[in-house]
Amino acid sequence: MRAQEIIRAKRDGAALDAAQIDAFVQGVASRRWSEGQVAALAMAICLRGMTRAETTQLTRAMAASGTVLDWSKAGFDAPLLDKHSTGGVGDKVSLVLAPILAACGAVVPMISGRGLGHTGGTLDKLESLPGYRTTPDRATLKRTLRNAGCAIVGASARIAPADRRLYAIRDATGTVESLPLITASILSKKLAAGVQALLIDVKQGNGAFCTTHGEARALAESLVAVANDAGLPTRALITDMNAVLGSTAGNALEVGESLDFLRGRTREPRLLEVTLALAAELLQQGGLAASAADGRRHALQALDSGAAADRFARMVAALGGPRHVLGRGGARLPRAPVQRPVPSPRDGVVASMDTRAIGLAVIALGAGRARAGDAVDPRVGLSGVRAVGVPVARGEPLAIVHAADADSAAAALYRVGAAIRIADHAAPLALVHARIEG
Repeated sequence: MRAQEIIRAKRDGAALDAAQIDAFVQGVASRRWSEGQVAALAMAICLRGMTRAETTQLTRAMAASGTVLDWSKAGFDAPLLDKHSTGGVGDKVSLVLAPILAACGAVVPMISGRGLGHTGGTLDKLESLPGYRTTPDRATLKRTLRNAGCAIVGASARIAPADRRLYAIRDATGTVESLPLITASILSKKLAAGVQALLIDVKQGNGAFCTTHGEARALAESLVAVANDAGLPTRALITDMNAVLGSTAGNALEVGESLDFLRGRTREPRLLEVTLALAAELLQQGGLAASAADGRRHALQALDSGAAADRFARMVAALGGPRHVLGRGGARLPRAPVQRPVPSPRDGVVASMDTRAIGLAVIALGAGRARAGDAVDPRVGLSGVRAVGVPVARGEPLAIVHAADADSAAAALYRVGAAIRIADHAAPLALVHARIEG
């Protein structure tokens, strides 16, 4: 089947059939389609769209373009659950949610990603832990899941290879924003991971890729519909990203906050609430809780008993990280040499944040990548970020900048200070905006 005919059909607004979509995906994975041909069809899809049936077939084909993990012979007597977030600033939920679910009886083979745009990446955060391997071999992955119940890792080159090449071309050709292509990209890797139930955390707000409720709902509904059509039971929550989630942003700093969260030392209220909401849904989906309220109780018990912290420690040790990550100094997280407070310009309360600007300030410190091959500095970022609604006095720190040098610290001080608005009053931020169920 000639690439030109498939491109022409979509260019003219036709719905592609299964054979055409399969030929496209096979051409991407095998590199029989040139980069120009892949880009041309991606642009045609971006402009013309895809039906739900087309998007489902694209998702299935991309998942089948490489290895599809089969856990049926692994002997796991537990539901295999996973969660995906569309990304935000300070979103470290995966680090604490996976061990909570494992402590409640689930098996969680969580395939995560790296930083994208102004948002942080779960794999970059975990690699702040010395020795942590995000690409273990299959035997190590299985052993980790048996011992810890969870493993947060990256996708190997064999998982959905068509998506890997297609995404790189989309990124270079202005077609990232296509809803069908976003849906297929996210779900193909989840289908290939072999999980039995999935929850999507679609972020909404000024720090998310979906800034409006309409955008977030359209993406959530597309993901839920296509995933269920493809045979993966899926729900979605639309959660808030109009402020930094938790009190830190930056790789090692977020791992440190997650460790304190698991140990019960500090649990920022918004981070706790979002984590419990997601855990409650997944535990109910997996049959480990009779209701969302029951799932919430189980999740909180796993936290308060230390069982979730223990699962995290087992996972880190099994994947090559520090063996006593929960002990004093056990994490051996790197620290930035320069730390500077961002002073409040006046008395008042934190009224709002330009969360995207804060994320970009953290990236500029070195916590993310401007280009795919850039190195990440795990030390840098923000700590002690004041939550919306918290009162502050003039000169009190709104956040602490962690930087590699004085010049980058000064630039971040200006950016972060300009991104946080102090006023006399603040409206409370909603946390869960909507729930989407197939």
